[in-house]
Amino acid sequence: MTTVLVSAPYLVPIVDRFRPLLESYGIELIVAPVKERLNEEQLLAYAGQFDGALCGDDYYTAKVLEACAPRLKVVSKWGTGIDSIDSQAAARLGIQVCRTPNAFTLPVADTVLGYMLAFVRRQPWMDRTMKQGQWEKLPGRSLSECSLGVIGVGNCGKAVIRRARAFGMEILGNDIIEIAPDFLLEYGVEMTSLENLLQRADFVSVNCDLNPTSVHLINRRTLAMMRPSAILINAARGPVVEEPALVEALQTSGIAGAALDVFEVEPLPADSPLKQMDNVMLAPHNANSSPAAWQRVHRNTLRNLLLGLGFTPPDAINLE
Repeated sequence: MTTVLVSAPYLVPIVDRFRPLLESYGIELIVAPVKERLNEEQLLAYAGQFDGALCGDDYYTAKVLEACAPRLKVVSKWGTGIDSIDSQAAARLGIQVCRTPNAFTLPVADTVLGYMLAFVRRQPWMDRTMKQGQWEKLPGRSLSECSLGVIGVGNCGKAVIRRARAFGMEILGNDIIEIAPDFLLEYGVEMTSLENLLQRADFVSVNCDLNPTSVHLINRRTLAMMRPSAILINAARGPVVEEPALVEALQTSGIAGAALDVFEVEPLPADSPLKQMDNVMLAPHNANSSPAAWQRVHRNTLRNLLLGLGFTPPDAINLE
């Protein structure tokens, strides 16, 4: 019997919808109780019990993978980012790591644009004051008057740029790899150094992967380069931003505000100073929110699992 550990928070609630499909391949399921992710200790409790995994942002460290080998054949990640999986250890142990690239590009890009519009047009703040009985006209701007710096010009970064260009923004980009010249020309993107981008941008959108080059890319030193009027937006990965340094920059008016969908520790601790700041917009790692996108990721994650276990998946996986 082939056994699969299910710990992806978006798959656990619908497990009965895909259980018959997997059972038709002789696969039984272990469904882990999970809210956000499983840590190393929690995963080690299942070591040696499963051949494949349907996971979220669980911590598949080298220690976990070594304990799960040689039985574990494939880790199929629900979503795009695999920074919580030690891919080098998995490759060494012969464990396949699969993901669904470009899964949430559109909702994430919409989220970034929504944050920018909220800050320039001040709607959340005017709504709040109106409901408090005040009639206060807060000064706003047009996005066409603003510059945008995009850190990470991959799928999400490009989608953010396309939206920003439609609003007439000046666009700066930064990446560790070369970006296709035709895209840059079509959307009027000026690729520049991180330092120059931070010094010139009214909005800085973090859209890079989490990897050794991007951990704490936004830190005390780089935050000091930003304009006091600038807004930082992070809808990528929490550890790209050094959170204590960001809190300090916000408290000392080093920057004007921030919009954060992701955090170094998730869920965000109850005592986080970010929760008390009027110039900060927060969301619970929810920029991927899109039922249509979720359905595509459900199907692709299951297909990757079956392929990794050596099965031939059906041409169409119906989860309705």
